[in-house]
Order: sequence, then C-alpha cells, then structure tokens
Amino acid sequence: MEAYAVLETGGKQVLVRVGDKIEIEKLSVDAGQEAVLDTVLAVSDGSSLKVGSPYVEGAKVTLAVDGIIKGKKVINFKAKRRKGDRRLVGHRQQLTVATVKAIA
Repeated sequence: MEAYAVLETGGKQVLVRVGDKIEIEKLSVDAGQEAVLDTVLAVSDGSSLKVGSPYVEGAKVTLAVDGIIKGKKVINFKAKRRKGDRRLVGHRQQLTVATVKAIA
C-alpha cells in the first residue's frame, strides 16, 4: 500500500497522497510558496495506521501552493408562496489549488 494522510482544513476532511493535486478552502499563502498543515487526523506509512484524538502528534503534510481559484457558484433561492417574497443569493468560494509534496 501507499502512504496517505487524512487532514482537516476548512471544516472538511481530505484524504491525500504524495503527488495529489487538491482544492481546499483558501489558505493565506501566496502561489509558489509552501504550506505546512499539522491538522492531520490519521496517517499511514503503507503498513501501519496512526489515528489521532483529534490530531496525530508530530504529523505534518507539506503542500506546494499552485494558485487561488474560484469554485462553482452556489445558488441560494428562497420564496414564500402566495406572497411575492423572493430572494436569490449567489456565492463563489475561493479555493487554494495545491500539490502534496510530503507526508511526515
């Protein structure tokens, strides 16, 4: 088996392997720089699995930030029947595109 890690970022859990390209909620890191995330919930070296409570001590995932993009538009539409009351709100979340460099 291959080494992998489960990390928590932006209120979501993401399964990553070395070389994976991921889209996560925006990090305060510029494109071309590296980001180190230590909110690792589980880490496997291919033969054994360590699960944290909630995080694994000393585990880190290093990411190379490729850039910032906008995600898909999410539409929130509310209407009250027979009242003519309608509300339409759209939102596009900013995402960080990153490549996983190392899992330690």
